[in-house]
Formats: sequence, C-alpha cells, structure tokens
Amino acid sequence: MTVKPKSSRELMGWLWRGYLRQYMPLLGLAAVFMLIEGGTVGALSYMMQPMFDLVFVAGDRNALFWVAMAFFVIFTLRGLSSVCQKVILSKISQTSAAHLRKDMLARLIRQDPAFHQVHPPGFLIQRVQSDVMAINQVWQAVVTGAGRDMAQLVAVIGVAVSVDWIWTVIMLIGLPMVLVPIAAIQRYVRKKASQARDLGASLAVRLDEIFHGMVPIKLNNLEDYQTDRFADQTSTFVRAEIRASLGTASITGMIDMMAGIGVMAVVLYGGGEIISGEKTVGQFMTFFTAIGLAFDPMRRLAAISGIWQSAAAALERIKELMDAPILLTSPAKPVALPTGLPRIQLDAVTLHYGEATVLRELSLVAEAGKTTALVGASGAGKSTIFNLLTRLIDPQEGAVTVGGVAVCDLALSDLRKLFSVVTQEALLFDETLRENILLGRTDVSDARLQEVLEAAHVADFLPKLPDGLDTLVGPRGSALSGGQRQRVVIARALLRDSPILLLDEATSALDVKSEKVVQQALDKLSGGRTTLVIAHRLSTIRNADKIVVMERGQVADQGTHDDLLARGGIYADLYRLQFQDGKTLVDPQGVAAQAPSLAQETTIQPSWWRRLGRKVFGS
Repeated sequence: MTVKPKSSRELMGWLWRGYLRQYMPLLGLAAVFMLIEGGTVGALSYMMQPMFDLVFVAGDRNALFWVAMAFFVIFTLRGLSSVCQKVILSKISQTSAAHLRKDMLARLIRQDPAFHQVHPPGFLIQRVQSDVMAINQVWQAVVTGAGRDMAQLVAVIGVAVSVDWIWTVIMLIGLPMVLVPIAAIQRYVRKKASQARDLGASLAVRLDEIFHGMVPIKLNNLEDYQTDRFADQTSTFVRAEIRASLGTASITGMIDMMAGIGVMAVVLYGGGEIISGEKTVGQFMTFFTAIGLAFDPMRRLAAISGIWQSAAAALERIKELMDAPILLTSPAKPVALPTGLPRIQLDAVTLHYGEATVLRELSLVAEAGKTTALVGASGAGKSTIFNLLTRLIDPQEGAVTVGGVAVCDLALSDLRKLFSVVTQEALLFDETLRENILLGRTDVSDARLQEVLEAAHVADFLPKLPDGLDTLVGPRGSALSGGQRQRVVIARALLRDSPILLLDEATSALDVKSEKVVQQALDKLSGGRTTLVIAHRLSTIRNADKIVVMERGQVADQGTHDDLLARGGIYADLYRLQFQDGKTLVDPQGVAAQAPSLAQETTIQPSWWRRLGRKVFGS
C-alpha cells in the first residue's frame, strides 16, 4: 500500500487529540514523579563533591552521617517515584491502546465489502494488533524519555554547569557534528520501518490464507510450497527489521562517539586545572558523575528518536485506515420502516464494479408474501441483487425499494432488520451453539428457543453433542457437519423473524438426506414472508410463485415454472441440462424438447453450467 508520508508532529498531534489528551490529569501526576526521579539523579551527582572533599579528603566525621543519610533519602525517593510513574504510564498506554483498537474495529467493521476486498483480513489484523502494539510500546518509551530522561538530563547538566560551565561546553563540543547524520539516519529508519510494517502485513495475510485453506493445501500436496513461500517472505521481513534496527542503533552509537570526544577534551583541559590546584578532586568527581549520568538519558533520547520512526510508520497506516471514508451510511433523516409484508422492487438499476458492468438497467418485482426465485449462470448478477437490497453496495443508477421506501432512505440498522439471510457457506463463530443462534440477544425465552430449535431441526442432532447448546462449534463451525451448520443458520433466521427472507444456494452443498431436512426447515422459515431465492438446483424452486431468469445483468425471462418450460428459452435449456428422462415438452413454436417429470429428476451434473455457457454464449 502506498502511504503518503506525514510529519511526526502531525502524527503525534492526531494521537494526542484522539487518545492521550483525556489522560491529562494522570499525565500531570506522572510528570511530577518523573521530575522527582530526574531530580534525584542530579542530587546524586551533586553529593559527590561533599563526599570526596569533606569526608574522604578532609576526614570530617560529622559530615559522614548526613552525607550517608542524604544518599539514602535520594535513592528512596528515586525508587518510589520510579515505581509510581511507571504504573501510571502503563495504565495510560494500555488503556489508550485498547481505546484505539476498539475505535479501529468499530471503523473497519462499518466499511463496505469493496473496502474489505482491497484490505484482506490478515492485513487488518496486523494493523489492529501489531501496529497498535508497536505504538503502545513506543508511547511508553517516548513519554518516559520526554519526561524522566529530560528531567534527569536538565538536572545533571545543571550540576555540571554549577561546577564549571567551560567544562560543560567542552564536553558537548562534539554534539553539532552528529546532528546532521542523526537526521539522515532517522529518515532511513522511517523508510525501513515502513517496509517492515508492510511486509509484516503480507505475512499476516499469508498465514490467514494458509490456515483457512488447510484442506486444499493438503489435498494438493502444497505443504512444502506454502512453507517455502512463507519462508521467503519471512526472510525479506527479517532483513527489513535488521536494517531498521541498524539505523536505530547507529544513532546511539553516534552519541557515544560524541561523548568520547567530549570526555577526551575535558580530561585534557580540566586535568591541568586539577594538577595546578585550581579545581578540587571533589569538583572533578561531581562533574564527571553528572556527565556520566547524563550519557544514559542522552542515549535513550537518541534511541527514542529512532524508535519513534518505527512507530510513525505504524501510525501512518493506522491513521490512513481510520481516515478512510465510510461510503455506505445511514441518511441524516431516515424514514420509518414500512409496515406489513414488504414488496421488493428494482427499477432500471445499473451497477458497475470499476469498468465491469454487473447489472444493466435491471427491473424486477418480488411480490409481498410470495416466493421469487432468481436463476442464471454465474456472474449474471443474482447475488448482487441481495447486496443491493441490504445496502452492502449502492447502484450507480436506478432505484431499489422495499415496501415502497427507497433502501437508501432507511437507517442501515432498520433496513437490515427487515432481512433474514441463509447462504450456502453457513459460517458460524467460534462460540457455543447457543451464542451462534442468539447472537447476543438476552430477550429470548427458553420456550421460544426450543420452538426455534425444533422448527429448524437443530433439536434432531442436539442430543448427540457433548454439551448440548453449550457445545463449542469450532472455527467457522468446523465441529459441525454442513447440514448441521445450515440448520443452525436457519434457527438464527427463525429467531430473527424478519419479514423478508433471502436464500442464496442454501442447500447446494448438502447431500440428499441433509438437503431434505434443511429444505423442510426452509419451507417453515419462508412461510408468511417475502422470499427471494437464488438456486442452481431447479427442483428446489419448482413451486416458486415467480422465477426470474437472469442473463448478463438483465432479466431475460420470468414467470412460473410451467410457463417458462412451455415458452422454451434459457430456463428450459437449464432444466433439460439438469434432468434427462425422455419426456417430450412442446414449446410455443411447436419444437419438441426433452423435459423430465419431477419424480424422475436425477442428481445435478457438475458441468451443466459450462455446457449452458457454450450453448448460450457460443464459447
């Protein structure tokens, strides 16, 4: 992903305004403890002079006691203040990170399907988890450095200046020489850290695809192939991380070289003053203790500048996701839901995906309380109609209405309350069976739940589960069979009790026995509802009130099962391709066509869509 570089000030400002400013009182308290801790380091270096001059050199026993007590108080204050500020900062960092993760999920989960096609799950998991964790860790380092280390640095530099300001200037003589190289290294670290973030997201995507595709990987002997691909990506990721770490380490290395130049200069200049008696040994020890204690915070502050570049790379990507517009939103003034069983209508609807036209001025009606079936080759636009009705996408042209109300005029939450959807995937959450049916609802009585379980035929297999309704169904419902998963989804839809039912190939992946049970549950579910069905098995829609035949994003024909067979055309071709028994059907032109009786229908032939495509489209 191409990310427009943003300044550190802009990124930190966004983080501060959104997630840190609310912790100002705690930050202020932490700052007090940081100042105390930093001040104790300055006091520690200051105590070198009386310890050496009064105790060790002059032998003053009275000074011995108060110098020793001063050291005890200094170290006690330092320990207590260190613990307090670290606990406070930990609370701030962990709470703000949790807040950021929650806001990211709330934002991402409201994005439309097109957004999630561009941003795969592994990529988003990397952003929500790893990138936020990187910011969280650096946040602690930055605040600690900006607070405790700056306070410590100011305190010890003040002590050094109080001893001899000329020595202090000499000590820092090498600082200007490293500023330009450090700035260049920071840019290098930012670049490499950005690459590492992208590579980390690619690794997460690869793992997500591998674990979700475990069965085809095994069946196609792809274990070594996928392992090698992952190893190659990991090697590239490791190289980027090492280069970023090299840049960060180089910054602290330059601080050490600067310190070496300064110490050499001070020893050469100050040593002569001590030999001549202009300065005492205690003054020299105080100065060098202060300077020695200044190097650690200087190195940490320098390292933080490099670490911050890594965090900035992660923060850029997080901010980009958070700034991505949510295209499908509720209207400012939504209208009320239609009452009664709603009639569904699409009027001259046109929809494009990029340059590809999916629907071309499509018009159709699904009457209230009746069953309308959609049939046609893959890519004809059947599933797109479902997405339009539920506003997972919006058309470029035309109108989509439910109960006489345009779907774009309804609040999204209200609109989606109108629909119950059962698809062939029947994906479940890795929760208990009960939770997968209730989906967080707490207003369902035991009697109502039992009624739903029986109507959906979930009660048929429930006694076979080890913990009944409290049995974990596994990732994506993997602990249940396909038929069992479908029945759970149907129970969910029954409990939802919505006026519109959308069925998308709900039985296509089931064996004959499971299909019969699931079909019985679907018949109960569709009763008294406006139902739209997508089906490839034409036997399942024979009794539909209306069948709409789609071709290349348009309505090619519509009518009842018998009407469509009598007219011939695409539907009759589909029917013939699925069922062969020798019974003759005569179309309106008097041409004999072979069509079966329902009692003699056979199983679906796997390649019938392909043969139909060749016949209809000539390829």
